[in-house]
Amino acid sequence: MSRTLPMPSFSLPGFGRARLARWRHKLWLILWWTVTRQLHIQFGFWLRARRLRRAVPPASAPALIGVVSPGDIDVPRADSPVVSIIIPTHGHVDYSLRCLASIAAWRPEAPIEVIVVDDAGPAEDAALLAEVQGIRLLRNSVNLGFIGACNVAARGARGQYLLFLNNDTQVLPGWLDTMLIPIRTRDDVGAVGSMLLYPDGRLQEAGSVIWADGTGWNFGRLEDPASPAFQYLRAVDYSSGASLLVNRLVFLGMGGFDTCYTPAYYEDTDLCFRLRAQGLKTIYQPRSYVVHFEGVSHGRDVTSGIKAQQLVNHKVFTERWRAVLEQSHYPVGTHVMRARDRAHGRQIVLVVDHRTPEPDRDAGSRAVLCCLRAFLGAGLVVKFWPHDLIYNAGYTEALQDMGVEVFHGPCHPSFADWFASHGAEVDHIVLCRPLVAEACLPVVRRHSRARVIYFGHDLHFRRLAYQGEIHADKRLLRDADDMERRERALWRASNVSLYLSDEEASIASMLEPAARVRSIVPYGFSRFAAPRVPPARPAVIFVAGFVHPPNEDAALWFVAEVWPLIRAEVPEASLTLIGSSPGPRVRALAGDGITLTGAVSSDTLSQRYARAAVAVVPLRYGAGVKLKTVEALVEGTPLVTTPTGAQGLPGLDRVAAIETEAVGFAAAVCALLRDDALWQARSAAGISYARAHFHESLHAASLLGEGGFPGPDRMAAAA
Repeated sequence: MSRTLPMPSFSLPGFGRARLARWRHKLWLILWWTVTRQLHIQFGFWLRARRLRRAVPPASAPALIGVVSPGDIDVPRADSPVVSIIIPTHGHVDYSLRCLASIAAWRPEAPIEVIVVDDAGPAEDAALLAEVQGIRLLRNSVNLGFIGACNVAARGARGQYLLFLNNDTQVLPGWLDTMLIPIRTRDDVGAVGSMLLYPDGRLQEAGSVIWADGTGWNFGRLEDPASPAFQYLRAVDYSSGASLLVNRLVFLGMGGFDTCYTPAYYEDTDLCFRLRAQGLKTIYQPRSYVVHFEGVSHGRDVTSGIKAQQLVNHKVFTERWRAVLEQSHYPVGTHVMRARDRAHGRQIVLVVDHRTPEPDRDAGSRAVLCCLRAFLGAGLVVKFWPHDLIYNAGYTEALQDMGVEVFHGPCHPSFADWFASHGAEVDHIVLCRPLVAEACLPVVRRHSRARVIYFGHDLHFRRLAYQGEIHADKRLLRDADDMERRERALWRASNVSLYLSDEEASIASMLEPAARVRSIVPYGFSRFAAPRVPPARPAVIFVAGFVHPPNEDAALWFVAEVWPLIRAEVPEASLTLIGSSPGPRVRALAGDGITLTGAVSSDTLSQRYARAAVAVVPLRYGAGVKLKTVEALVEGTPLVTTPTGAQGLPGLDRVAAIETEAVGFAAAVCALLRDDALWQARSAAGISYARAHFHESLHAASLLGEGGFPGPDRMAAAA
């Protein structure tokens, strides 16, 4: 028996004019994408968005404020505000009150004023807003729209900075103070935007991309905000005016939001482009979290109401910035990693090391950190891959806050998988240490044409050989031979190999004449000690990470052979062993004027150097330039070391004592403890030596030049 299915009704009254207009717009887009050969790209976006909409939201949805009474809200109000928070409103007073309640709940440390602009909204809304304590309430007799309301409030604001905040938002802890950091500490920043979240905790925007056709993409929409791609400070094409911080004088000097976009849409994008035209960047700050109830103010239908202005203003924006869009923006959906990092015309460098740098714990980490800073200073886009993919609390964030993307997490793709997908976008890859380089180099060569820089740090085979000779260990000597073979293979396979001293670079070049091996200044410092006077107490310090065998050996030898000789001459002398991971043998040294501190912060270490009379570096074997030696010079603490501790530092014997035997080492320490004139001369000479050899500008110049990277001037211009 056949059955006739009822035909659906598509009559205009039942279907709805708005829905028909939306379908007409979609059909027009499909036709346009077909003509411009974007259909496959847009279809991919649609599939991705559908997948993300169906994904389970993050478990940690933000705690939001519910129903509030306006009389219970008391926002802070400073007589001399640093930031003027401008909140335009027109209806939806319930959202406005919750926004204000969130500011009252999460009060910033910076002095603020909150300016609420009632843009000719309902009288009952104005009455409720008037009950809120602490705000400055402005009332417009006619509706000026978002742009007009913000411009009026900006002219009457008293803060050094303006924070434009949608009324359909709720701020979260740290939201404002973190935004102030980049705009206060950098002279190239014109605006700072927040991470915008949906109420369920999923990401709404981590900065935005503008494509060559003027269309925009909210980067990361519907994804997990904790993913590494969204957790680092970076320049963006623009950041939403839902939460945007600007300098008030700069904003007013530009005439505010351009009224040609009245009443709204594309005014924030245009502002960021105008700032960029003045050499000022828009920065995405991932530590500033703001929940945005998207679509509350104007809905989501781009064919009706104020939302329809989005399509109109897109044309206005595109015509104004056509030359810029064609020159420095990518076609829709292409080169996504470069687009979200504003890497058009800039080069990307990926640095791979065994773990995230811990610069207050070991010298290798400090050397890597100096390189990362030099790359950033040169305008390179910098990414860091810890080979263990372990999130290292505090240290991971330190790199992210510098502007480095740090890959991590148990669910993150492997290096091979990630590089197969993204390696073509990488211009330079720095592989640190032999084991890391051996693991990564085949993958890099298979999937990329990037220049490979092998950063050896020191000659590992040489260090193993010295250790084997000191301890008469045949196994270590065999390991040294094997390591030499492997290091030589890496020199041959890399475009350039970098070492921290002329001495070690020369040895490598002699062993492999066809390989390109260069030396760089090992560390870069921006601060050097002022002239000092001898401290009152005869305190001796040895700074080292004791998990490293040469450092443990040095401590044991010094305490057994040298320290008794010093105490015999200067009984009141004390010794402090400072550094991470002291093993049982080192811990057993405590007593008889010897103390251990474990790991200390950089500030605490600087204070320790300032109170010390002598720094000792009693290494019997090792390789490379020793950070502990350089740090003592930088801090102006007179130094006594061994030839191993002086490796790679030509002329050090003119500013510090270099001794091999225990008797001579002890005599050099005692001389500094007794002779104030000698002490002051050595202190001043050490500071001068450090400044002449280890200034950060010298380090950057040597790295960028010898590593074959573009020069700072060229890259800064491209940025």
